[in-house]
Amino acid sequence: MLKKRLIFTLLYNDGYFMLSRNFRLQKVGDLHWLKSNYNFSHISFSIDELIVLDVTRGERNANAFCESLKSLTEGCFVPIAAGGGVRTTEQARSLLRSGADKVVVNTPLFENETLIEELASEFGQQCVVGSVDIKRTLDGVYQVWSHYGSQCLPGSAAYRIEEITTKPVGEIYLNSMDRDGTGQGYDLNMLNLLPKVMPKPVILAGGVGNAIHLAEGLADPRVDAVATAHLFNFVGDGLKQARQSLIDRGVDLPVWDIQLLEQHLRSNKTAQCIPT
Repeated sequence: MLKKRLIFTLLYNDGYFMLSRNFRLQKVGDLHWLKSNYNFSHISFSIDELIVLDVTRGERNANAFCESLKSLTEGCFVPIAAGGGVRTTEQARSLLRSGADKVVVNTPLFENETLIEELASEFGQQCVVGSVDIKRTLDGVYQVWSHYGSQCLPGSAAYRIEEITTKPVGEIYLNSMDRDGTGQGYDLNMLNLLPKVMPKPVILAGGVGNAIHLAEGLADPRVDAVATAHLFNFVGDGLKQARQSLIDRGVDLPVWDIQLLEQHLRSNKTAQCIPT
């Protein structure tokens, strides 16, 4: 049985990292600010995966995002998924060359099945993460939204999710637009939208305010991983403490030998400094 995972998600917008609340963005700081508050070569010990999404609403600078990705993930040994506006195989390849291990796609899931097949063929199905943004109507009906949460797709959310499970993606990132950035906890009712036999791993996102919310998400057997994008809740040792809290609660997360990993990182840095 695979272990559960704890994922940290970063939102990037035109050179800055953002907080999001119901998909409304608030600027927090640039790359320098982020690296001053989150040393990802050490935060790697506290998470199982890092996701970095370019959520820029206007014209993107793909090269700048890739350069930020390279700098941000230097020395980060956990798997890294990156995405945002991926519309071609070459864009995906640029992300992978910049340090990503996986590519996150959203709108193409519903508009460009050929691209999804090309990505899976070129890089492997396990390399493709399907991101699904879900929002409830006033009468409580769940619907899927695309184009950064600006377009509501026809058909039920359950139908859309089941449709995605037939596509060559390795896992599904299930995100609640209603809970996004609220700190009120996950919308666990979204999980009822999943097929009874779910063939893909599920990452649950949207709403984390503390470690208890993470534990509540991981307690559901339909959830393989939980994600949080709340920068301020987990600044400093916040992620380390949250992970230890989950382990203390009996959550089946991988347990790292931190001293051994730190020794390995120091050895790598020393080797890089030795002239050849």
